[in-house]
Amino acid sequence: MSQQQPRRPESQKEPIKYGDVFPHVSGELASKPISPQDAAMMQTAENLVLGQTQKGGAAAAMQSAATKNERAGLVGHTDVTDITGDQGVTVAETDAPGRRTISESVAGQVISEYSRPAPLAATTTSTVDKDAVTIGEALEAVAITAGDKPIDQSDAAAIQAAEVRATGINATIPGGIAAEAQSAASANARLTNDEEKTKLSDVLTDATSKLPKDKTVTFEDAEGVVSAELRNNHNRNMATYPGGVAASVAAAARLNQEL
Repeated sequence: MSQQQPRRPESQKEPIKYGDVFPHVSGELASKPISPQDAAMMQTAENLVLGQTQKGGAAAAMQSAATKNERAGLVGHTDVTDITGDQGVTVAETDAPGRRTISESVAGQVISEYSRPAPLAATTTSTVDKDAVTIGEALEAVAITAGDKPIDQSDAAAIQAAEVRATGINATIPGGIAAEAQSAASANARLTNDEEKTKLSDVLTDATSKLPKDKTVTFEDAEGVVSAELRNNHNRNMATYPGGVAASVAAAARLNQEL
């Protein structure tokens, strides 16, 4: 199942909808516009499950449509489609002899499905659920999905909440990612040139190795991180940053629930 390239005339008067890009979807979803938050959710899910955004995958198609919708002024940067926000997105892998099938879904409907060669079987065993996403891995995904964003106080607060939940230490760890993020947010607030500011990727790349302890993401973890980001969002738009810390941890919690 492949995606169609979004098609709209230059004088775009209506938003590009799911049915325009993914002809196999039906019902309410088909008539819904694709928003930037929707695309960010799928991008985060692809990075968490597959390790990177897939060329020609659902996230790429959704991002293209969402960008056109936003540039035309038909959706806002922090908009999320109601049915997508309620039911979420899913990226799942199914193993078969010699190949692995990837299915990407929005609100329970498969919008993209394709196969690739299965990786070689591991020769070691482990009691850890390898498919579960950890807090550290969710933070590392942010370095890809929103790595160019200058760190502000809402990011620092969300990172601190994530660190506390990952380590079980209810204090900022000296030299840890939360301390680094807070220092960056304070320094960034004094700068006017975004190019000079410390970005999320500067702090969250290899986040797992920077955490003294890590854990699988739960919905309770996600709620804590989302709450921290929103409380410190001075824009007061009551939305998490697309592909940012809270969005990535929330996406990881949803993926873990499917395991």
